Amino acid sequence: MNIIVMELPQTEVAYIRRTGSYFELQDHWGDLISWANTYGLLPPKQSFIGISLDNPELVESKDCRHDACVTIPEGFDKEKHQKVKFRKLPGGDYALYHFYDIPDKLNLVYQYMFGEWLPNSDYEPDYDRHNLEFNLNNPAEDEEGKCKVDLYVPVRK
Repeated sequence: MNIIVMELPQTEVAYIRRTGSYFELQDHWGDLISWANTYGLLPPKQSFIGISLDNPELVESKDCRHDACVTIPEGFDKEKHQKVKFRKLPGGDYALYHFYDIPDKLNLVYQYMFGEWLPNSDYEPDYDRHNLEFNLNNPAEDEEGKCKVDLYVPVRK
């Protein structure tokens, strides 16, 4: 696996949170994409980012939280939007892995990153920040049903 470490800037996002198994239908994505489309917050100018807030090995599946996010431009008027919440994602060093496969295999990348790559690297995980999944395509529109994700795992020396 080819993994590089790079610095990401602080980024502000709009998001919708969902609680439930990460392996069930993620309908909050449809709500976020519909909202983002209304306000012209679509790629390539903006990015869709998924954030799994809980480790499913430590938290019951029904209690796992996930944020579907879209980046927002500087100066975006947040006051009149009730459907979404807003927050800033901290910048810093992240280990980046380019993933392109069926969605069910993304969990294997997490296992590799935390179980093999990090312990054998010069870095340790930074648990004060969340993993970021930059979604680069819609698997429903991919010929093979694959998702293209840039997985960013926060690290520190």
